[in-house]
Amino acid sequence: MRKIILASASPRRRELLAAAGVIFQICAAEGEEKITAERPDEIVCELSAQKAEEIASKFELGDGTVIIGADTIVSYKGEILGKPSDEQAAFETLKMLQGNTHQVYTGVTVLVKKKGKWEKHSFAECTDVTFYPVTDEEIHVYIKSGEPMDKAGSYGIQGNFGIYVKGIHGEYTNVVGLPVGRLFYELKKLGIELRG
Repeated sequence: MRKIILASASPRRRELLAAAGVIFQICAAEGEEKITAERPDEIVCELSAQKAEEIASKFELGDGTVIIGADTIVSYKGEILGKPSDEQAAFETLKMLQGNTHQVYTGVTVLVKKKGKWEKHSFAECTDVTFYPVTDEEIHVYIKSGEPMDKAGSYGIQGNFGIYVKGIHGEYTNVVGLPVGRLFYELKKLGIELRG
């Protein structure tokens, strides 16, 4: 049985991987994120690699082990929108996104141990998300739920703000936090089956 480790504490990533029928362990990376890249796709690949590599360096893991690191950011007109620092920041972000189209990038790094060495494979997936117009009052009601406070871009598409989504171009699970279809496709090319 192949050992698979998810290097993330995100409950959404855990749910997506479990729903895909993967049996895995969680070992969340806790290191400080360091960004040297500039483009959103490069940033998420860099951060996902840091998470996976932190776990690889912490433990003695045998050949065949697979570590999956992931990181998600929201970008609008070239500006990267992280998790909100407070309710006002959440409001400003959602006010800016309403009625417009933005991009969600998730970077995934997969480390595979072969003959005592780690092989690294990284990719970034981008999905366009368009919101209907949303009133200030609707935004305030959503913020009061507390839901946006731990999410990039100040919203969760699978949560209460999902009712304002006009359209998605790309992989839905990417917006939730892990592009499962692309992950399986990339690993299939490497001859790795995550299920069984």
